[in-house]
Amino acid sequence: MSSLPFIDLKAQYAQLKTRIDARIQTVLDHGQYIMGPEVKELEVKLAAYVGVKHCITVSSGTEALFIALMALDLQPGDEVITTPFTFAATAEVIVLLGGKPVFVDIEPDSCNIDASLIKAAITPRTRAIMPVSLYGQVCDIDEINEIAGTIPVIEDAAQSFGASYKGKKSCGLSTFGATSFFPSKPLGCYGDGGALFTDDDQLAQAAREIRVHGQSQRYTHTRIGVGGRMDTLQCAILLAKFERFDWEIARRLEIGARYQALLQDLPVERLALRADRDCVWAQFTLQLDNRSAVQQALQLAGIPTAIHYPTPLHQQPAYARYGAGQSFPHAERAAQRVMSLPMSADLSEAQQDLVLRALRQALAA
Repeated sequence: MSSLPFIDLKAQYAQLKTRIDARIQTVLDHGQYIMGPEVKELEVKLAAYVGVKHCITVSSGTEALFIALMALDLQPGDEVITTPFTFAATAEVIVLLGGKPVFVDIEPDSCNIDASLIKAAITPRTRAIMPVSLYGQVCDIDEINEIAGTIPVIEDAAQSFGASYKGKKSCGLSTFGATSFFPSKPLGCYGDGGALFTDDDQLAQAAREIRVHGQSQRYTHTRIGVGGRMDTLQCAILLAKFERFDWEIARRLEIGARYQALLQDLPVERLALRADRDCVWAQFTLQLDNRSAVQQALQLAGIPTAIHYPTPLHQQPAYARYGAGQSFPHAERAAQRVMSLPMSADLSEAQQDLVLRALRQALAA
């Protein structure tokens, strides 16, 4: 049986082929593969879209978080408050700089960090707070900013670029916004890529220098940095894709709303959506009790699924020391119950019906 794609990048390329090919050819013609004109062009457009002064493109979403912490001068022993229910990169960058991730539990219905638990986790060593806007819905960022006071807040918006929150865009809501352009993201390139967003001139300058080995000008190294540039070709691809990004976000909202409506009579728990924001559904994720059996049945029906994420970070071998003796029951329960269904802007209604029909049968088995 042929399998439905989990994310249909081939269908997207078919629609954008002329634009993407032309953008790539332009780069091949001018030959500026590193920091070519498309880099600045993309940064200007994305900063305007988010509504901030500065966009700094970087080599990946992970590098975006890493450079943000470097720009904030995270020191060994400094603490960064974050969620255990996220991809490892969120904590990885903290540990790589000698910091300590301090985990707080999630909201059971949205799977985003529980802002009400953050204040109790703040200590004199807290250097930053790094909430994750999971699955494409912005976390309670206003409450987090208020709790933080003068402590910098970095929104890990790897999954939420394009999402709206109280009339503003994800990535433009805190000290730093960091996103990923991994191919499966709402705005994805054809390799790795990412970006940082900020209104702070000094932090923007620091991030720009850090991404090019700490250079303020060629061969003048004013700070420690990394090789964190985003390739010109990847920026060119995003420029082509960005032309229909508003349409893609609208489609994601429509498809997500249809999933939510048609799942309401099934024995699954739908992601809770807050009234003052939307969700761009980087993954369409639900929760259910008999996940393994349902996944197997869907696989036999040609419907791919994924788990985001099967093990919370405090239970991962590499990060267990940072959660030693602690339990985060909502994160632990979600890890046992979350399952993501096929989602992309090019998912047709017929394909979605196929997914829902197979899910209904799997749940009834």
